[in-house]
Amino acid sequence: MSLEMAAESSEGEEEGKLSGGNQILIVDEDLRELGKKAAWSVSSCKTGNGVSSLRDDNLETYWQSDGAQPHFVNIQFQKKVRLQLVVLYVDFKLDESYTPSKISIRAGDGFHNLKEIKAVELVKPTGWLYLSLSGVDPRETFVNAFMLQIAVLSNHLNGRDTHVRQIKVYGPRPYVSDTFLINFLDIYSYIISAFLCKPLLQEPHSTAAISIYFKRVHHLLYYKMRFYGWN
Repeated sequence: MSLEMAAESSEGEEEGKLSGGNQILIVDEDLRELGKKAAWSVSSCKTGNGVSSLRDDNLETYWQSDGAQPHFVNIQFQKKVRLQLVVLYVDFKLDESYTPSKISIRAGDGFHNLKEIKAVELVKPTGWLYLSLSGVDPRETFVNAFMLQIAVLSNHLNGRDTHVRQIKVYGPRPYVSDTFLINFLDIYSYIISAFLCKPLLQEPHSTAAISIYFKRVHHLLYYKMRFYGWN
């Protein structure tokens, strides 16, 4: 079953509890999936059911742990990122005692200072479960971290090992402000004007020289865009 083939939808939620699940993955357009920018690892896995099964966009595959609880999924980024939403796909109907019942989400700079930001109890879930990382304060709409860890603390029916079929991690899309656009156009205009005014253009010159110059233009624009948060 692919992600697009799921059909019905049901979801129930109480304070600290989730049940049901959405059969179709729907995420706000203001969010972008950041998992592809991270290095993923797990605390243990059964052969053939490793960490790659969490990211293959296939609901028929799953990560299966192979060890004592708790079980961990570690998501590490090369730079600090803003994270707002974690979405899991689990299936109690298929996985029964392998289905997580208690999950903790931690964030930090690395393993040494992870702090719990979300704890939730799952009640026989089947489908996509949305775990917001927003704080109690309405101004805290995301967490800023190098690392996110998802810990499976226990399973349904006292199961030992766990099955998780997919994990997606989302953060807010960069906002392209008027200031950014003005600065982008300013630097682009300046570089092109400087190039066109060069006396070099009045004389024959090699294609290689032009190529090198425009590579420098590209690099300057790239770092300017990075400075304003557009990547």
